[in-house]
Formats: sequence, C-alpha cells, structure tokens
Amino acid sequence: MRAAVRTTYGPPEVVHEADVDTPVPGPNQVLVRVHAATVTAADSAFRSGTPRFARLFSGLRRPKKSVLGSEFAGEVSAVGAAVTRYAVGDKVFGATDLGLGAHAEYVCVKEDGAIATLPTGLGYAEAVTLADGTALVFLRDHAKLHSGQSILINGASGSVGAQAVQLARHFGADITAVCSGAGAELVTRLGADRVADYTRTDFTKEGRTYDVIFDVAGASSYGRCRRLLKPGGRYLTTVPSLAIMVQAPWTAVVGNRRAVIAFTGLRPAAAKAKDLALVKELAEAGRIVAVVDQTIPLVRIADAYRHLDRQGKRGTTVLDLP
Repeated sequence: MRAAVRTTYGPPEVVHEADVDTPVPGPNQVLVRVHAATVTAADSAFRSGTPRFARLFSGLRRPKKSVLGSEFAGEVSAVGAAVTRYAVGDKVFGATDLGLGAHAEYVCVKEDGAIATLPTGLGYAEAVTLADGTALVFLRDHAKLHSGQSILINGASGSVGAQAVQLARHFGADITAVCSGAGAELVTRLGADRVADYTRTDFTKEGRTYDVIFDVAGASSYGRCRRLLKPGGRYLTTVPSLAIMVQAPWTAVVGNRRAVIAFTGLRPAAAKAKDLALVKELAEAGRIVAVVDQTIPLVRIADAYRHLDRQGKRGTTVLDLP
C-alpha cells in the first residue's frame, strides 16, 4: 500500500510517499481503507521532533513509527474472525492509538476502540475533522466549562480551536476567540461572542478576565495569562513545555488559579470511543459542524505539513487518499 513515510526527524521534506506492507487485522480488529486523514499539530511535532518532549513518545534519537497520522475516515475492507460490530463495506471514522499509522491507504483498529460509523450526511473529509477529542476533553473534563462562565480561546480558527468554539457554545459559555482577522468571520459563525485579532491587539492587555483560558496552540503562557484568570480560573494548554510541566502540579495545590496540561491521546480506548459517540451525536444534531481548511493529496504530503506550519489556518488540514 501507499503511505506517507519518514525515518528521521526534520522539516516537511523528510516525509514522502512510499510503498509499505498492508497491515493484516487480528481477530478483534477491522481493516479500514482510509479515504481521509487529518494532518495535525501533533503530527507536526512528531515529524520534527520538537518540542523535544515529543520524543519521549515518538523515539529519542529517531522515530519509532515511520507512518504518522491518528484520525481517519474510510470504509471497512476486512474484519477479524471475532469481530461482530462491523462488516465489510461499513463507512467509519475514528482514531488510532499511539501506534499512529493513519497516513496510509489502510489502517487496523480494534473494533472496541475509537471507531464509529460515519455521522449521517457527512462525507469522509468532513467526518475525519470531528474525530479529534482534544477540545472536548479539555473543556469538559479539565475546565469543567458550564453555562454562565467566560472562556478565551487562543488559536480559535485552527482545527482544535474551531471545535473548542463550538463546544464552548454547546456548554453555554461566553466566548472570546483570538485568531487572525482572516478567521474572524469563521469563529463568529461558529459561536464566538467577540473576536480579538492577534495581529492588531494583545488580548492580555484588554482588561478582561475569564474563568477559562484555552491556549490551543501554546502561543501564550500561564505566566502571561494568570492575571486574566478569575479566582478559581484555569489556564489550559495542549503544548508541553518545561514551565507548564512545573506549573501544573504546583498550582494544583497552591493558590486558586490553575495551570493545566493534558495528553488526550493517552486516554484509554474506551474513553475515546465514548467521546467519539458523543461527537457523532452532536454532529447529527447540528450542534457542531466540520471545518475543512484544505484537502491535500497523499502525493503532496510535504505540502500538507508546510501548510500546517503556517499561521492563520481556518479549520483542519485533511489528507486525501482517494
């Protein structure tokens, strides 16, 4: 099968299309013919090996896995002998575990893992944008966001940010979205109450305070944002750094404002499956929508990473495997 492969850390050019062995499903696995996969910030970190913290998962000196990619959407091509939930021909979407491997024509996943049938009315490219549970886990489990609270989402027009805006609206929060001017119309349509264009204003100097600050891209810091938090407020970030790794446990026991870092990809498969079912339900009810930034073919995988590394993205970068 064809796949996006890399054997060393580095810039987008280290990833290229190549032939690799097609996986064979085990007794409790399904083999999915991938039609669409996401290219995410996590993929970019594992590709480049930066921040260095990422190498604890991907390999200290060189990558452990040659094929990246976690979220996928496609069609069941084969099933293991013990599989009962899915059949050949089922259209599905979901996420792999830390084995990655979704940037390929085929991927194997456990039938009781993070996999579900496609939401009604969505195609592969749309469905795959909803498979990442990062925003849901941060806002529901770590922020415990609820109606009447205020949240600032820094990096609101990107893939995780766009979902975070919609989920914050679902939870009933007042939303300030920080993004470039090019993304203002999008985040407003998704539910933001106000937009701060980071190219023109510094949100830390606006004088507003929030119950939650979700720094999706790690573009700010707890130190800069602490005074913007209300008593009991929480600063959340998806990007690991030495500072946040010290601040998170320290603020959990000292003071009334918290710094939080979480690694949502390490959740148990059962938790991922439950979250996927919820996201599917919200999508079918029209509470959240798919936001596709660009669809890029597998043969141009390096271009997908170049696009991902640029600022001003609007939605999710999708890898097309026709």
